[in-house]
Amino acid sequence: MASQKYYRDFRAHLKELEDREKLIRIRRRIDKDTELMPLVRWQFRGLDEEQRKAFLFEKVVDAKGKQYSMPVTVGTLAATTEIYAIGLMCRPEEIHERWNKAQLSPIEPEKVAAGPAQEMVWTDKELLNGHGLDMLPVPISTPGFDNAPYLTSANWITKDIETGVYNIGNYRSQVKSPDRAGGLFTSQHMGQHWRKCKGKGVPLQAAIAIGVIPSIAYAATAKIAYDFDEYRLAGGLAGEPVELVQCKTVDLLVPATTEIVIEGTIPTDSLEPEGPFGEYPGYMGHRTTSPYLDVTCITHRRDAIYTALMSQFPPSESSKIKHTGTEKILYKYLRHDSGNAAVLDVALHDEVSGSGQAYCVVKMRNASKAEAWRALNASAGFTGSYAKVCIAVDEDIDIHDPAMVNWAICFNVRPEEDIFIAKGKSPGLDPSAHPPGMESLQVRMASISALLINAVRPWPYTPVSLPRKEFMDRSRAIWEELGLPSLKPRMPWYGYSLGAWTKQDEEEAELAVKGEYFVTGDKQKGQRTKP
Repeated sequence: MASQKYYRDFRAHLKELEDREKLIRIRRRIDKDTELMPLVRWQFRGLDEEQRKAFLFEKVVDAKGKQYSMPVTVGTLAATTEIYAIGLMCRPEEIHERWNKAQLSPIEPEKVAAGPAQEMVWTDKELLNGHGLDMLPVPISTPGFDNAPYLTSANWITKDIETGVYNIGNYRSQVKSPDRAGGLFTSQHMGQHWRKCKGKGVPLQAAIAIGVIPSIAYAATAKIAYDFDEYRLAGGLAGEPVELVQCKTVDLLVPATTEIVIEGTIPTDSLEPEGPFGEYPGYMGHRTTSPYLDVTCITHRRDAIYTALMSQFPPSESSKIKHTGTEKILYKYLRHDSGNAAVLDVALHDEVSGSGQAYCVVKMRNASKAEAWRALNASAGFTGSYAKVCIAVDEDIDIHDPAMVNWAICFNVRPEEDIFIAKGKSPGLDPSAHPPGMESLQVRMASISALLINAVRPWPYTPVSLPRKEFMDRSRAIWEELGLPSLKPRMPWYGYSLGAWTKQDEEEAELAVKGEYFVTGDKQKGQRTKP
């Protein structure tokens, strides 16, 4: 953990981004319904990752010209891996260690008497008189296709009615009226809370926290066990307890320093249409019949900042924030919980699969065939709908580089032995699971399968066909001496042995670089055979 204390609130994190030149302030008027998200989207479709920034829009209006007092931020949590690391107060290469420590040593939250999250309180008729959801500058995420503004950085907070264990999940929420919002969460842990309440004939109490410290947002977007309280995980990520305050109208604890809190109840005796909305697979999410939140109270800081998450087509902020934490949880699940010591690392590819949940690569060391298939089957079964394509590779493969993964698939895989299809996975938001417009019962009956590929080398291979490291190092010094363009080495950039290389092979290669290759030729002359 960093020596300094963790961010007190979201705005302390925002200041750190600005101090490190990772924040762009937009001071001109921006229409939240038609201009805001398309402007931010350009950096995901037109820039390399290291060039992306967080955005702060200071003058926000809507399509009707209404001006909002709250500014809007986008990209502040995970526009890049570096911004994500800033949110954890660590370097990018330390994210893996931080997540492992947080899972193994979570920290309980602390209840406090009051917090800035409740500086302003609006209830009852005030919600219908300019202080309901309509006072929030919620952008339209996919202008031209979304049917409403949606809360995207919505951290839904609920608890199990029987055990009292909390769950925090980030789910989309359609703004339907000043005191009503939709929610697509029934396939998640929050859905289990809702179904338990339905069984008892009572509504589910819920709160939505917007503008939280990064550790809470990161915990909310990762897939952890049902009974693992995300407040404890967030504390572990921060290295200190999360401070919580009691809600005003529901029996829930919410982050004390958050920017905005929406309180309410979710009926369990009725559903209503919700969607469509631009989703992480890169297609519009289906129209659904889903639960909804009856808002009972909105509290916020006096000078609140509204935060949105860039979702839709990958890559996005949503894909970065979700896959970064989840791949660390999946690593722990494969190596520690499943006891597979051959597993070294896991990559979920957000560039090709939205939140990263469809494409999973597992790095393994000296894996036996059994260990490779154990890892693949466990990956395919993780949380039901994750990992549609699961690939096991050797430890020298850069699992974050699709070209190297494809190299392993092309030359390590024997399709008749190394490919398997596992059926019976939850469809999630996969558009290939069923056509649009199906009845809810048909959707629940739908399933998909997972493609498992064992791309671990089946036996020792000859060396990688690149010059040995010392020769590449020497030539790089010459490259730099000549003032040629700056290099960004991409693995593999030098050759190395993979086991199938004899002493004779080594000796002859050594003779060659010493200019003594005629010695080899003379030897081969004496080894002639009849055709």
